[in-house]
Amino acid sequence: MKNIKIVEVVECKSNYVKVINCLLTQLTPNASIFTKDDLNAIISSDSSHLFLLFYHEKVVGMLTIGHYKCPTGIKYWIEDVVVDKEYRGKRLGFALLEHAKDFVSAQQKGVLMLTSNPSRIAANNLYQNIGFEPRDTNVYRMLFEDDE
Repeated sequence: MKNIKIVEVVECKSNYVKVINCLLTQLTPNASIFTKDDLNAIISSDSSHLFLLFYHEKVVGMLTIGHYKCPTGIKYWIEDVVVDKEYRGKRLGFALLEHAKDFVSAQQKGVLMLTSNPSRIAANNLYQNIGFEPRDTNVYRMLFEDDE
């Protein structure tokens, strides 16, 4: 696709922190403030990879891949996929997911997974159209918060 560049973030830039915060507010209404320390933690981790999507040289999307090894194999998880609302419908989400698939396929064997709220109809259609298969499982979570 023309005018698209997807790059892994390898250095902490203040403008990255600002744009990530803008994208996070579009992803979830409960988004915590993303800080330089948060970005540095991702950059310094061997198990987290944050990718930014540039469209006409402006950051308009992001995606994170996390991975770990467990007894059943290596798991790669796609997290925090978001394209700026002003740029949706241009196949930019598709480009991000294709990039994630290429990134993981270049690694060791493993499985690539993601979760998505069923109410996100367009996103779920995209995931299935790109080759992800729904699993018959439940996802549970337990939230731990700081005592601050």
